[in-house]
Amino acid sequence: MSNITVCARFRPLTSKEKQNGDDSVCIQCIDTETFIFKDEKDEEFVFSFDRVFYEKSEQANVYQFLALPIVRDAANAINGTIITYGQTGAGKTYSMEGAGILECDEQKKGLLPRVVEGLFDSLNPSDEDITYSIKLSMVEIYMEKVRDLFDLSKDNIQIKESKSRGIILPGVTEITVLEPAEALQSLSRGIANRAVGETQMNLASSRSHCVYIFTIQQEFSRDRRMRSGKLILVDLAGSEKVEKTGAEGRVLEEAKTINKSLSALGNVINSLTCGLQGKASHIPYRDSKLTRILQDALGGNARTALLCCCSPSAFNASESLSTLRFGARAKHIKASPRVNYSEEKCDTGFSASSPPGDESCGRILNKLGERLNVEDVKLLEELFIQEGILFDPPSVEEESEIEDLTLQTISSLQEALEKLISTVDELKRENSILKAKVDASINSLFCKEADNSSVFQNLISGILTFVFRWLGHTSPRR
Repeated sequence: MSNITVCARFRPLTSKEKQNGDDSVCIQCIDTETFIFKDEKDEEFVFSFDRVFYEKSEQANVYQFLALPIVRDAANAINGTIITYGQTGAGKTYSMEGAGILECDEQKKGLLPRVVEGLFDSLNPSDEDITYSIKLSMVEIYMEKVRDLFDLSKDNIQIKESKSRGIILPGVTEITVLEPAEALQSLSRGIANRAVGETQMNLASSRSHCVYIFTIQQEFSRDRRMRSGKLILVDLAGSEKVEKTGAEGRVLEEAKTINKSLSALGNVINSLTCGLQGKASHIPYRDSKLTRILQDALGGNARTALLCCCSPSAFNASESLSTLRFGARAKHIKASPRVNYSEEKCDTGFSASSPPGDESCGRILNKLGERLNVEDVKLLEELFIQEGILFDPPSVEEESEIEDLTLQTISSLQEALEKLISTVDELKRENSILKAKVDASINSLFCKEADNSSVFQNLISGILTFVFRWLGHTSPRR
């Protein structure tokens, strides 16, 4: 078990904040882990995180502390997630992407390009016994729909769950990348497809949550082992106050959906932290697409880091305070990361240690693989996933309904069994009575036969006596 790594980052004051006279700051630095925050009413709060990055912090420092350990874990088949969270205009996308993905100097590089380079650096291609591959996917959650940013025709991707592979997006485009430059080119194309809009707080405000997914597979040729790690980076859309952003029309509808999904994320965090105190019994992961995708990252099989991006301006004190409180709660979440390791390699991604349902389907696909080519088997696997044959376990609500139905069925079966037992007992009693009647009838018949035989014998005896007497009277005298 390990806690989520939580860091806070305060961007410098913007030129607009300085021009409007909003140059007063609401934070007071104590050290690299602790600071004092002053709200709109001048009430002071002390916050402590794993690391605090102030206005002059370098992009490289954020990567080294927050992301690099998770990148190395992902290269060793341990899932990882890095999330940027905060108010709109607080510096989330800058922290994630930097000034640009392709053309950016070393100092301004964000987490994303550094993660790409770090992944390739962490792999060891000189080992001839291990074959590495990195696959890249990119989606956004826009208006509560998951859209494939590499293929915009896939605008409503379903979210599924596998007991062995966790949360998956069946049908999402996966691009195999062989070098950092190729990965960055693909990411640049995906970023260009993101939904953005202008507000009074941000000229290019993200109108969606963007999710970058790296899947790192390692195949060991000698002993047919395979292990894989999944690294997810999430650039969340910022929370918004309409009176500050001036949102209206379509942008307003987008803001409502963004705030609703962020509220659902907050509810999950609250449920997880209440659960540690024995209070929560249900974690509402399914309340939004965002929390569903982040299910593994929040208390599941992943090492997670959260970067809370904040404005230092007193004008945004209430939003920054909300962000910091969110981070403080998230810091108490326990995760259970583990090496995603399979004893026996198989082309379909299933192993002998997979859950029963996945294992049996894996055996079917492997058997088909003896007669079909690899592409056909992959198509069959995707079909199995899309049709829910492999995955998509029921929700908690569905489980409750299934449990109720099961209990009702058991109760009905018990009642039917009791009626059957009662019927059998009644039949036994009737059978006993019938047998007694049959026995009595047989005895009566025998008695009647015996009586009839006696009468017949007496009759014969009488006749013979009469005959003998008659013969005696009629015989000649000597």
